[in-house]
Amino acid sequence: MIDLISKIAIPAIIFFVVFYGFIKKTDVYDNFVEGSKESFKMIYNLFPTLLAMLLAINFLLASNILELISNFITKFVNIPSAVVPLAFLRPISGSSALAILNSIYLNYGPDSYIGKLASVIQGSTETTLYVLSLYFSVIGVKKIKYALKVGLMADLIGFICSIIIVKLFFG
Repeated sequence: MIDLISKIAIPAIIFFVVFYGFIKKTDVYDNFVEGSKESFKMIYNLFPTLLAMLLAINFLLASNILELISNFITKFVNIPSAVVPLAFLRPISGSSALAILNSIYLNYGPDSYIGKLASVIQGSTETTLYVLSLYFSVIGVKKIKYALKVGLMADLIGFICSIIIVKLFFG
């Protein structure tokens, strides 16, 4: 039953849009073409931002900077070193953070203390830099200084609260 629904969902939506446009007497094809033209302009404006972010993420992952930072932090704060890269990459990229979370699940298990801590960190932080670069560049906002500070501060608070809450509940 679910296979049938998944096979007919997109054609049904397309048919509904075309039928609705026919009833409203709008030129659906011309509107589609105009929307496509606008999307190319948006992609052209977003490409440099996304390229720079992908290069920065690959640089962090390819170099051992994250490992050095992780070892440095775990010497001063009593947290597992496996979750520190997650805390650093989560504000930058959601997909990189999910890859690290998956790695934590495979190495330690989802029900382990580290797995639970990583899950709570993933749920209580946001991809701040991605959201700021993507959304603000689309609407043309250039001054993001205060939004960046507040977003990164919220991520830090989410990380700290995750550690405290997981220690309280799962000790």
